[in-house]
Amino acid sequence: MLTPSRGGPAAVGTWIKSSAVESVEIMAQVGFDFIVIDMEHTMLGLAEVYRHIITATSCGLPPLVRVPDHASATIQRVLDAGARGVLVPHVDTADQARAAAAATRFPPHGTRGAGNTSRAGRWGQLGRAEYLRYGNAETLCIPQLESRTAITNAAAILGTPGIDAALVGPADLALDADLPAGSADFSQLTEYALHAARDAGKPLGTVTGSSPPAAQDSYRRGYSFVIMSNDLTMLAEAAASLMERFRQPEQG
Repeated sequence: MLTPSRGGPAAVGTWIKSSAVESVEIMAQVGFDFIVIDMEHTMLGLAEVYRHIITATSCGLPPLVRVPDHASATIQRVLDAGARGVLVPHVDTADQARAAAAATRFPPHGTRGAGNTSRAGRWGQLGRAEYLRYGNAETLCIPQLESRTAITNAAAILGTPGIDAALVGPADLALDADLPAGSADFSQLTEYALHAARDAGKPLGTVTGSSPPAAQDSYRRGYSFVIMSNDLTMLAEAAASLMERFRQPEQG
């Protein structure tokens, strides 16, 4: 899923921050490879996340969920809802990575409780063996690396069994490191994470704003997937551009 499925050199997703399911439909129609429903920096509740997951799945758009914290109960509920995986914010150590991975996997690989009468188990119509196999083999656990400590521990985090990929969070990393995001010192930090991902043989992603060139440059640097902009920022930018053009004096 973190490889391009709709053309282009890298898998490109976007955040979903609105409660409107139309946002999810639009992202599917325009060709994003996946979405990340954001519970960390929005007011989205589980019921709204659930509707987004259903809409995305029906549109053939793989849905991930960024959970608000490390709570295993939240991870289990979004996976029971049918999410393809979770992004877990602020994972700084291998121990935290192991706990996150355990929350996404069934015993003996983890601690996730079986709920095959949920949507993920097709309301009990999916055989128990296939339900367990899918949860252990195809559900993604993606920690976010957002501090100097996380970057220092990137090799151990990415080498943790059950961790499928990782995401560099440049905004929080820049804050934690007290470095401008475009500086040479900041680039050294992210290069360390890229080397760790290559050595582990696992995808590493990053986040960009609304700049396609920045997203393309991230791929050239070695990132496997990029999360570009979000639904509400796209709406705000389109609205601002429309009004700016409206207010311009007529030419000629």
